[in-house]
Amino acid sequence: MITIHEAKSKSELKEYIKFPFSLYKNNKNWVAPLISDELEGFDKEKNPAFETAEAYFYVAKKNNEIVGRITAIINWSEVNDQHKKKVRFGWFDVIDDVEVTKVLLEKVYELGRKNNLECVEGPIGFSNLDKVGVLTEGFDEIGNMITWYNNPYYAAHFEQLGYVKEKEYIESKFPFENVKPEFFEKANDLVKRRYQLTALNFKTTKEVMPHIDKMFDLFNKSYASLSSFVAISDTQKEYFKKKYISFINPEYIKFVEDKDKNLVAFSIVMPSFTEALQKANGKLFPFGFIHLLKAKKQSKDVLFYLIGVAPEYQNKAVTAVIFKEYYETFKERGILNCFRTPELADNAASINLWKHFNTVVHKRRCTYTKLL
Repeated sequence: MITIHEAKSKSELKEYIKFPFSLYKNNKNWVAPLISDELEGFDKEKNPAFETAEAYFYVAKKNNEIVGRITAIINWSEVNDQHKKKVRFGWFDVIDDVEVTKVLLEKVYELGRKNNLECVEGPIGFSNLDKVGVLTEGFDEIGNMITWYNNPYYAAHFEQLGYVKEKEYIESKFPFENVKPEFFEKANDLVKRRYQLTALNFKTTKEVMPHIDKMFDLFNKSYASLSSFVAISDTQKEYFKKKYISFINPEYIKFVEDKDKNLVAFSIVMPSFTEALQKANGKLFPFGFIHLLKAKKQSKDVLFYLIGVAPEYQNKAVTAVIFKEYYETFKERGILNCFRTPELADNAASINLWKHFNTVVHKRRCTYTKLL
């Protein structure tokens, strides 16, 4: 018999968080999250996402052992401001038993129907900066810190239960040696002269911080037209600033300003923490933080996390300025491989940015939806 329990206390949430550790203990491609980081993200007092969202954490048990987990989420900004009557689910993990998946999803339906919502979509987090999608291709590729990894049967479970694909995301990679600077060097010089633009590079996190609010404002502006985009609030900006910016090498953050000091483009690249997180196995102490610090300084792989361009500067080759700056930084750091994190498969403008890099799509993922 399958029973469902809501995780509320810290010990129950730890149990919830640790389930994938046992489910994927023999899978070399799964990357463990930091348990403390997950706990903070689920804390209604600490995560500002809860100002406009509500979430409930459930575990499924069989013979008193956890066999699945799910988070049921309503993003009220999405419901009230965008008029999308949708309940979300995320942090979904399950054994290969469709009945367990079915019972877990029933808790999501209950929340949706209780609030007169019309459909369900997932896996998806609280906001656009959370992890998204169930992996459908690339199960033999190692994961990373900003995506979910899952077994192939997850998608089969959803389809068996009447779900259809809602949004598809692609992830791609390319070796740094594929980068041919001649494709953007001339454009870099031309664009900077024509539009009177200046590239900003940083050596310390302290230098970066005064620009971060402008970056999040531009993020909201440049991504506003994408489907299901929910703008980041001022409190979320502060939260992400404190939580993540110091975690990123300052030289991997690039900004472009116009002559009036207005931010017109930005990009954030992260060193790969994949191997460090696998060694840490969910714990910062006693040695996890050492692995992470070492990766920050020495990793030869990087992840293109975010890139944004003001709408009035899109299609004006401003990204050539960013790519030129990254080329010099990566050459100096001896970077070997570049990875792109999930982007919507129908975001042609973003995909077109990489046409000269001979990228290879190595993973696909999607969200699934169903009417309630």
